[in-house]
Amino acid sequence: MNILVTGANGFIARNLIVELKNKGYTNIFEYTKETDIGLLNEYCQKAAFVFHLAGINRPKNATEFMKGNYGFTEQLLETLKKHSNHCPIMLSSSTQAKLSNPYGLSKKAGEDLLLNYAKETGAKVLIYRFPNVFGKWCKPNYNSAIATFCYNIARELPITVNDRNVTMNLLYIDDLVEDLISVLNNKETINGDYCEIPVSYTATLGEIVDLIYSFKESRDNLSIPDMSDPFTKKLYSTYLSYLPEAEFSYDLKMNMDHRGSFTEFIKTLDRGQVSVNISKPGITKGNHWHHTKNEKFLVVSGNGVIRFRKIDTNEVIEYYVSGKKLEVVDIPPGYTHNIENLGDTDMVTIMWANEFLDLNRPDTYYLEV
Repeated sequence: MNILVTGANGFIARNLIVELKNKGYTNIFEYTKETDIGLLNEYCQKAAFVFHLAGINRPKNATEFMKGNYGFTEQLLETLKKHSNHCPIMLSSSTQAKLSNPYGLSKKAGEDLLLNYAKETGAKVLIYRFPNVFGKWCKPNYNSAIATFCYNIARELPITVNDRNVTMNLLYIDDLVEDLISVLNNKETINGDYCEIPVSYTATLGEIVDLIYSFKESRDNLSIPDMSDPFTKKLYSTYLSYLPEAEFSYDLKMNMDHRGSFTEFIKTLDRGQVSVNISKPGITKGNHWHHTKNEKFLVVSGNGVIRFRKIDTNEVIEYYVSGKKLEVVDIPPGYTHNIENLGDTDMVTIMWANEFLDLNRPDTYYLEV
């Protein structure tokens, strides 16, 4: 299937083209303003579907809005008509098409042009009025507030928020791309003359900024955002895509002594915390029990034994563990327990606890196994 994508080096188009290729669509004609105009003629002759994503949104002169958003659309349609190619066309418009500013008027003019083209030729047209779109590969400090916030906050650069209470209607790039690709199989969602993306979000500027700052702080407090909230999950992925390439990694605090080390890795409010424990050969750690707190141990390197004793009995239970056979050992409440390194190399254990340490209520009581 030959697919023509205009504005191919833009934010939406880059994400769309990559996913089209992931799904096996290999005959993609990528058209940008730098492409030889002669190729537009060839592409319009061969295309079986057109994603018209080209547009102007930050011109030096307001008159360029109409030239870019109406003029090129007119040229595209005339070229298709020249070859009697009435293939389906998707148009990227904007919610601002409802407004009377130069950008909105140019977008509305492009929409009307396409609707008239459909009446004239019978071609299927799919017009999307996109709100604010966010996600990876969007140019910061240009026309996307979220891209700018993510980029600047990740680099400790200042941001400007004139009114924290301003509400933004938001669309995530992966949701948008998924829906666009579905129209190739006639699965679009239509409301009158326009198509809609079923999944969108609403948030204030203040809420968005606070979330992004919390993402930055999560490296220090080891927290993980609430991934059960779809918007938070997608915004966090977006933020990570703007990290400086020299700063993908960050240090953890290793609590070290002669026995080895204990390092906290991840903390969550509702899913507990994950830590890494390293024990030197012959070292035993633990010898304590909990009322409610519970843990899971996973030895990933070395050999050892985890011992248990219910606090009101004398029976000792042993589980031998090794990095050569990964298995999780639950640490139930009411059992004092320890872990001993039986090997001649360091033993590495991943430890999960259902809650992170509260020094005021540690729920940890020393008792030899």
